[in-house]
Amino acid sequence: MRIVCLSDTHSRHGDVVVPDGDVLVHAGDFTKRGSEREVASFDAWLGTLPHRHKLVVAGNHDFLFESAPQVARTLLAHAAYLEDSGCEIDGLRFWGSPWQPRFFDWAFNLERGEPLRRKWERISDLVDVLITHTPPHGILDRVWSGQEVGCEELTAAVARLRPRLHVFGHIHEAHGVRETPATRYVNACICDLAYEPAQPPIVIDL
Repeated sequence: MRIVCLSDTHSRHGDVVVPDGDVLVHAGDFTKRGSEREVASFDAWLGTLPHRHKLVVAGNHDFLFESAPQVARTLLAHAAYLEDSGCEIDGLRFWGSPWQPRFFDWAFNLERGEPLRRKWERISDLVDVLITHTPPHGILDRVWSGQEVGCEELTAAVARLRPRLHVFGHIHEAHGVRETPATRYVNACICDLAYEPAQPPIVIDL
């Protein structure tokens, strides 16, 4: 299965050249401020793409999915939206979640420690592809200052669950892939630190 990974397009999706594949994964921050107009524009763009399956989680910019979830989900007609939920595609089991360690007053914030641990405990024990907005701590989560800002509780959950692939975004300057014996990690941020769509989608074959 060919999985095309994107994140953090911030309403610049029209500037992205998207490779073909079986499953398109977007790991959040597809809008700038989460307005209905931005979500509708993103959905219309998704409708132009040829991928048989499209999976989306929200990010900290995608306020509508937290403040008016029913409205937001209605607007997202061309993808399956995952929020602490999963699906199975051709035998591969996917799970998606939007939460992140508190980051100013953005959407889907939770305190580090127990509140986030409870969210990650909901992930299915049988998961092949995990999609979160936040990175795990210590993996493709280093910001420009050198600080690692990912979620410690997520690191522990991934070590326990051992998904084959973990796709995330949030930290624009940490775009890339890291391989471990158990899990392939992908920070799929399209926008760079200047919010320019300068980083390519990442294609993974499973």
